[in-house]
Amino acid sequence: MTFPTLLATQARRVQARLDTALSELDDEPVIHAMRYALQGGKGLRGFFVLESAALHGIAPESAVAAAAAIEAMHAYSLVHDDLPCMDNDDLRRGLPTVHRKWDEGVAVLAGDALQTLSFELLTDATLGPNRLALISSMARAAGARGMVLGQARDIAAETAATPLTLPQITRLQAGKTGALFEWSATAGPVLAGADTGPLGRFAAAIGLAFQIADDILDVTGDATKAGKRLGKDADAHKATFVSLLGLKGAQTRAAALVDEATTALAPYGARADNLIAAARFVIAREL
Repeated sequence: MTFPTLLATQARRVQARLDTALSELDDEPVIHAMRYALQGGKGLRGFFVLESAALHGIAPESAVAAAAAIEAMHAYSLVHDDLPCMDNDDLRRGLPTVHRKWDEGVAVLAGDALQTLSFELLTDATLGPNRLALISSMARAAGARGMVLGQARDIAAETAATPLTLPQITRLQAGKTGALFEWSATAGPVLAGADTGPLGRFAAAIGLAFQIADDILDVTGDATKAGKRLGKDADAHKATFVSLLGLKGAQTRAAALVDEATTALAPYGARADNLIAAARFVIAREL
């Protein structure tokens, strides 16, 4: 099975779990907006959950609620990130952003509901006795120690007197992008009560590579394939990995990070081949 096929297969598994959760909710505009926000993504974070679980002998049906939880949390972050008070984007995944299709109030509430749905999914008994550890780590990864902190630093950088330095951008993205990647890749060992070290190192490298690839695509990508506005960082004169390292330098750094990520998986041997394929996909993707 090719990696894109495998990724799509796992994404359908996760989407089915999300559909089940949403089917229990009332037929209201905010619920329609939640469903809308969850469609069309690659499902990479959910894939990491299922693959990290498989590495530790955990079947998909015993981990899919956690995979659905991270996709719900990610969708919430995108809905809020697109709002006029944040990035003010009109397109996401080739479709109007939630606040454009409905309005800002519905978008804020849909994002709020997706965030709380994430925690509800993590209470699923199928996740076993270590699910409380997943809930606790999700709170850290998504909140003021992780994604929210990264987003706050990103907003502050837009009006800073001087552009961010490379170490500052790296720290910012470790929260904004990397924290949820780390949660995803370490969900398997957390569920199994195993060492999170190798997959934590994998996730740290791949999360940064993912963001560098995004910065590269913002310069070189095709907006019709990306499904969102490109070139906005340059328009805003924001410091990025490309502006600081140059295009070639950013590409080289992303490739080196993928090498770091695959090296971190060495303890798992050939069983980690799917995660290695995912690491390579991160910098080869077109959107």
